[in-house]
Amino acid sequence: MKPYSLALGLSMAFGLAAGAQAQTTTLKIGYATSPESHYGVGSKVFCDEVEKGTQGRYKCQHFPNSALGGEREQIEAVQLGTQDLVNTSTGPVGNFVPEVKIVDIPFLFRDYDHARKVMDGPIGQDILAKFPSKGIVALAWTENGFRHMTNSKRDIVKPEDAKGLKMRTMENKVHMDGYRAFGILPTPMAFPELFGALQQGTVDGQENPIPVILAAKFSQVQKHLSLTGHVYSPALLLLSPKVWGKLSDADKKVFTEAARKAGAAQRKKVNEDEASGVATLRSQGMTVVENVDKPAFQAALKTAYEGYAKEFGADNIRKIQDVK
Repeated sequence: MKPYSLALGLSMAFGLAAGAQAQTTTLKIGYATSPESHYGVGSKVFCDEVEKGTQGRYKCQHFPNSALGGEREQIEAVQLGTQDLVNTSTGPVGNFVPEVKIVDIPFLFRDYDHARKVMDGPIGQDILAKFPSKGIVALAWTENGFRHMTNSKRDIVKPEDAKGLKMRTMENKVHMDGYRAFGILPTPMAFPELFGALQQGTVDGQENPIPVILAAKFSQVQKHLSLTGHVYSPALLLLSPKVWGKLSDADKKVFTEAARKAGAAQRKKVNEDEASGVATLRSQGMTVVENVDKPAFQAALKTAYEGYAKEFGADNIRKIQDVK
């Protein structure tokens, strides 16, 4: 072979190798709230870690503020492979993976420490293992937070105060059964429609964690906040099996570890928002009821809990309650 032919061949080979190395796959990740919210923070950490761990072979394009639709639509898109990732609350997930519904039971978790131990322990990890058979890969638990009630009518201290209020809920039967026990009229509605519905008075109120109430600016359309903490709302980082199937074992480890770090960052942001958020919402004009009659709310759930025990098994509920 002539020297110039050899040189040409080598340069082409190196060029191809460099091209292959530089090839980047851009993943679409969606979530319901702003880039500055807990979902935005967790998603950014995940994407930064993936980009770093794969030397830039994978990066993300973010679609915050429900730009790709409500959570249910986004989960469907991930399942179909038309969207790569979603960072979602568990609210609509039970429609796809029924085993998730148990964690949506009202007053199941004592506090954040209890909830996080359950999610990170065998119970939570067993639930994650149920996803692949439903056509979804659950990379890790992230977090939404303990849910509180807001409304435009009155302060809520005990269940009777909530009676008759038309309250937006997620498309989640477990939540709705519980809220009916409080005398609430649950009105399922996708999150992107909620602000307008509150503004127009289509619904009287809604329930969400402090980080969401802050990020969604609900103080502009809601006067009363009650720190009911009635449901712990975990969240999930879900990946399309189409993407997962193309990853090498090494990249799968990168994605899984990135998701774990994302969950930790999202929880940290929830902690920060919980610590400062109530004062912020007060300064924005909301009246805040801190001393809610939680025992009265729990007592109101007696019949609902009988239904939950039939659906999920009393032993399974007790196992979660007994985690220390």
